Amino acid sequence: MVVIQEVKTRKQKKQFLNFGLNLYKDNPYFIPPLYGNEKKLFGNNHDYCDQAESVFYLAYRDGKVVGRISGILQKASNEKWKQQRVRFTRFDCIDDQEVANALFGAVEQWAKEKGMKEIVGPLGYSDMEREGLLIEGFDQLNTFEEQYNYEYYQKLIENYGFQKDVDWLECRITAPNDEYLEKVKRVSQKSMERFGLHFGEAKNTKDFLKKYANDFFHIIDETYAHIYGSVPFTEKMKKSIMKDFGLVINLNYVAVILDKNEKPICFGLAFPGFGKALQKSGGRLTLCTLFKVLHAIKKPDSIDLALIGVLPEYRMKGVSHALFAKMAERLKYSTAKYAETNLMLDYNYNIINQWKNFNPVQHKKRRAYVKEIQ
Repeated sequence: MVVIQEVKTRKQKKQFLNFGLNLYKDNPYFIPPLYGNEKKLFGNNHDYCDQAESVFYLAYRDGKVVGRISGILQKASNEKWKQQRVRFTRFDCIDDQEVANALFGAVEQWAKEKGMKEIVGPLGYSDMEREGLLIEGFDQLNTFEEQYNYEYYQKLIENYGFQKDVDWLECRITAPNDEYLEKVKRVSQKSMERFGLHFGEAKNTKDFLKKYANDFFHIIDETYAHIYGSVPFTEKMKKSIMKDFGLVINLNYVAVILDKNEKPICFGLAFPGFGKALQKSGGRLTLCTLFKVLHAIKKPDSIDLALIGVLPEYRMKGVSHALFAKMAERLKYSTAKYAETNLMLDYNYNIINQWKNFNPVQHKKRRAYVKEIQ
């Protein structure tokens, strides 16, 4: 018999945090989230408390934890997209349909009590969190930004009645050949000169964030306003993101384009692939783990592409090509052997086509599901 309990006690919170880590222990493709960040979600003052409600459930059988799930009522998202949805996230489960049904049933009942009409997921509080169920690429190392899951999850979710909402693709890319790179640099330089643009500089990470952080969020909101699942930033989110960025940014993999008034109009942000450094500690930043992370940031084996943003008035004017050329050049002379695009909506052909000269290999695919509440 499966028993569902809402997470309330300190013991239950610890069980919720540890279940996924135990389920994927020694899995070579799983990259854990930062344990400390996950722990904060149980507090009353976490980054998204101003715009969302949360519930956490554990599934027990014979007194043993066999699954977990969280439900999110993302009010800002519902208001923006004119929807009545509850998101599910942090779904982890043994390969057992009864357990999965009980977990989804608990979130569905909670959503019904909130007056919602649909459940969607896996989605986090915002599109800055891990999202989407891995449905292809189970033999590929995950990036820190995204979540790994076992292949049987798809069966458990679909058997409960969920259907596809959207798909994302992920590609592994390498620097383009010199001929293409020089061509793009020539063309993009003309666009830069035409509009009076230039690349911004910074002495160090602190200086970079001080100069460009505020404009960074404005550009993100403008660029991703119509992207699936996006929500506007709050001041609390901004502060938290900047704090995290300050730990992992390597200026070799960041580029910003400024106008003649020194205002950012375009940026590209990538992170050194440090996920493997977190595997043994389960995402806990022990002293040993911290040294590994810092080494990976300084001399990465791979690069995780995070965000590319262009203000609307500069789109389709060749400006983004200058950014891509700069990022490609830095990748070419990096210790990294390749870069990961992370998530791209499968119908976002503008972005997908940007990588066609970067020797792309589509090696992962993710899906968000939706189900009408009964």
